[in-house]
Amino acid sequence: MAGQTQQTKRIITAPYRWMLLCGAFISLGLGIIGAVVPGMPTTVFVLAAAWMAARSCPALEAWLERHPTFGPLLYNWNNGRCVPRKAKYAASAGMTLSVVVMVLSSMPGMIIIPTVAVMAATLIWLWMRPELTS
Repeated sequence: MAGQTQQTKRIITAPYRWMLLCGAFISLGLGIIGAVVPGMPTTVFVLAAAWMAARSCPALEAWLERHPTFGPLLYNWNNGRCVPRKAKYAASAGMTLSVVVMVLSSMPGMIIIPTVAVMAATLIWLWMRPELTS
């Protein structure tokens, strides 16, 4: 076997597996909330849930991949890190609406400025992702 790369499967302890599983369910719950609450992301939480499920619960991972809403998102991400333009527009609109609500609700600048900076960085990163060609 000299010169060959051997991929070893990492052994995950039971407590770590349970932590990942809990994290997967929490992320999935936040992703579902993000689907209806403006300004709260969906994609990042679903991707995190899928990553944690892949390491802790193959059944949850398979369910996510077969899900009519989350499945295509995960497929696109796993096959080229693609994000549909519709999702980019939705994220941009949601974050813009959130900023408007924060400004109109007279939140302190020390909260608004870092929040807007994180949202702007996220949007820049998101718009740099490739889009589907079909």
